[in-house]
Amino acid sequence: MMNKRQLKKSINAICDEIFAEALALSLYGNDRNIENDNALIRSVLLLRANYVSRISHPEPGMDTQTYYKDLRDKFTAEAQAIIDQLNA
Repeated sequence: MMNKRQLKKSINAICDEIFAEALALSLYGNDRNIENDNALIRSVLLLRANYVSRISHPEPGMDTQTYYKDLRDKFTAEAQAIIDQLNA
């Protein structure tokens, strides 16, 4: 299991990469909708803020390992959804 610091670094690194890709696509992509691009970039920022803040405050009464496994799984699913939107 990763510790909290490593998990935060991983989430930040993944969100940084997705953010950079979304920004580059919005600047250099052909036939792009500015409103959709801004919404996509905003969703990456919200994703990062949401999951980094949840790392330091696990849900009371829930097993620690189960909580962090669920957190990683949900983050992966949301990040993959954003990546799919970028590719579309």
